[in-house]
Amino acid sequence: MTVKTDMSRFHIHDELTAPDESARLLKGMSSAGGSVSKFVGVLAGAPAALRSFARMRHELREGALPRSTRERIALAVAESRGDTYSTAQHARTARAAGLGLDEISRARSWNSGDPREAALLAFLQALYDADGRPAAYLLEEAREVDWSDEQLLEAVAHVALNELPPRPRPRLQRSDPLREAAGRGRPGKVAARPAAVLRPSPPQRGGIAI
Repeated sequence: MTVKTDMSRFHIHDELTAPDESARLLKGMSSAGGSVSKFVGVLAGAPAALRSFARMRHELREGALPRSTRERIALAVAESRGDTYSTAQHARTARAAGLGLDEISRARSWNSGDPREAALLAFLQALYDADGRPAAYLLEEAREVDWSDEQLLEAVAHVALNELPPRPRPRLQRSDPLREAAGRGRPGKVAARPAAVLRPSPPQRGGIAI
């Protein structure tokens, strides 16, 4: 059966509910040991969309970047997006790729104990945070530690690939008007405690909502 969540406005398919062409792709992903996320389940509703996403992911996995580097990038992007599900998922695959717990923790902050990896992540973080306009010296520093232009461009593509899934919906934050009034130092009798007001968190940068 198809399902919807409070995040998705589209059905999340599995092998039983997806269109035939998408069902074959989903089955292939599962049998190959790949992860079938909710985002992939949503894309399965459009075989061409799922096919293009799967093709991009496959091609990048067969590219010039080591698996450990790819996992560092995925962890960094997931953490920056506030995506706890993807962060946990990539922490598991990073362990399988040989990264220790300390290195996984560093990768979540766009850092590494390996100076070469750290230079690449510093460039990618600036690219991510500056909307594609990182300082020129960061690119040169990455090149100086022997990252080729092919590898650098693949790394940029991995950032884009991991940015594709929709961002988690921000949680509502409760504000207490009584505490706010007290914090402003208002003298006099305190009124009856009003009900808490729900306020949405500030919107996050980028991402897509499906």
